[in-house]
Amino acid sequence: MTTSIRDLFCWLWRSSRGLRLQALLNALIGILSVTLDFAFIYATKWTIDIATNRAEGSLRMAAYALVVIMVSKILLGFARKWVSALLGVRSLNILQQRLFSHLLKSEWNGQEDRHSGDTLNRMEQDVRDLTSCITETFPALLEVSYRFVGAFLYLFHMDGRLACLIICIVPCFLILSKVYVRKMRTITRDIRSTESKVQSILQESIQHRAILKTLERTGTMIEKLEQTQSTLRQHVRHRAVFSSSSSTLLSIGFGTGYLVTFLWGVNSLQAGIITYGMMIAFIQLVGQIQGPFRDMTRFIPVLISTLTASERLMELEEMPLEDDANPITFREGAGVRVSDVSFHYKENGRAILSHFSCNFPKGSTTAILGETGAGKTTLIRLILALLKPKDGLIEMYDETKAVAVSPRTRNNLVYVPQGNTLFSGTIRENLLLGNPDATEGDMREALETACAGFVMDRPDGLDAVCGELGAGLSEGQAQRIAIARALLRKGSVLLLDEATSALDMQTEQQLLKNLSNRDAGQTVICVTHRPAVIAYCSQVIEMKRVEN
Repeated sequence: MTTSIRDLFCWLWRSSRGLRLQALLNALIGILSVTLDFAFIYATKWTIDIATNRAEGSLRMAAYALVVIMVSKILLGFARKWVSALLGVRSLNILQQRLFSHLLKSEWNGQEDRHSGDTLNRMEQDVRDLTSCITETFPALLEVSYRFVGAFLYLFHMDGRLACLIICIVPCFLILSKVYVRKMRTITRDIRSTESKVQSILQESIQHRAILKTLERTGTMIEKLEQTQSTLRQHVRHRAVFSSSSSTLLSIGFGTGYLVTFLWGVNSLQAGIITYGMMIAFIQLVGQIQGPFRDMTRFIPVLISTLTASERLMELEEMPLEDDANPITFREGAGVRVSDVSFHYKENGRAILSHFSCNFPKGSTTAILGETGAGKTTLIRLILALLKPKDGLIEMYDETKAVAVSPRTRNNLVYVPQGNTLFSGTIRENLLLGNPDATEGDMREALETACAGFVMDRPDGLDAVCGELGAGLSEGQAQRIAIARALLRKGSVLLLDEATSALDMQTEQQLLKNLSNRDAGQTVICVTHRPAVIAYCSQVIEMKRVEN
């Protein structure tokens, strides 16, 4: 995606909410620092002219002025560090939380185009680059602009011809900058894209390390990482060569300007046109004029990285948000009705459901059977409003109303997905995700219903720690804790998607018996391949794979 500079800066301004205080403080400190630099130049000239009897005044007072200016500069530097320390992490957190919130609340399409490693890279590195630019780089740009204008006016006041001669470097700088920005923007985006691929390989390989070992393909992933890193190094080398060449051209220009100023000053000094203090001031002011251009060679890569980061983060913000305001609650239970629903994940892709209809009456228990690819899990996701049907209608209903499913009806649903879905942390923390207000008694009851009483037999009980994806627990144990977590959530409809696949037959039968005795008014929809489930169901729906 290539976005116009205007749109990027409009987005940057909106994104700077919450970060503007730090940016303002840094800008004020920068302007005060530049003002003190000009004061130091004037004080230096005054001191030298007094010492050479070219000006009247007290040498002691001039020395005091220099000391006061230097101490003030030190205090401003101290203040700058404190602003960065106290507000820097806060600014980073504000932007990261804002994007994180948008990401979690956005629509989910079931087949994400972006790798999670790439998303994490954007949430970490791109957010860090953007925060640094808003709070540090933009104030620094204001500072160097003020330095350039002030130094030019000061020098023009002292010698207009010399000031105009030095400023001739500006057109050359602008022409070079335009070419430089265009090229560096392309190179930087290639670098950031490759960095995301590196992070994706690392993340997937660590997460599936056991699989790589059993397949004896650890070497394959190491080689894949090395190839991607090699591509990254090539992009970085390309950027370094281009940046170094551009910097060399600018350095030649800066060196020429300094030499011209020095020779101009020497000739004027010899002719008695200027004092020795004025010559020192000339040289210092030329440095103040050229300094901003030299700083721009440092700022341009940062700005380009920021523009690239902004484009990548804008792509995350383009993900549409779910409309979950004003939840619709069925307090006395509800059924689910699926009417003539068709669905496919991608345009012109394989149809998963085609004119499919079924009904799950209030209080019923339904087993959904079918071969792999028949659309059982997709149906559950459609009921959860994680996906939207391409055609047809899915409703929740009771005796008084019928409402199309949406994020607003999700509060009525209790969902247990297939596989291990525990988070790293304590078992208590995992259970409280189901209901943050659950008491210890509620958690014990849910664990007993889910046949997970083994938790209370562990030394730490509810405070036992489980690792990422339930590490430290068997697949069946993790599955039962996940079921207990879901049972703590109050809802009219319970959705079980292969939720008992890791359980032995005896435990599965006991769990199903507990669920059937738990709440006669709750509608239960169970996706399964296990015949034992059917005995506890009031109806069975068999789904068939759609032939395209």
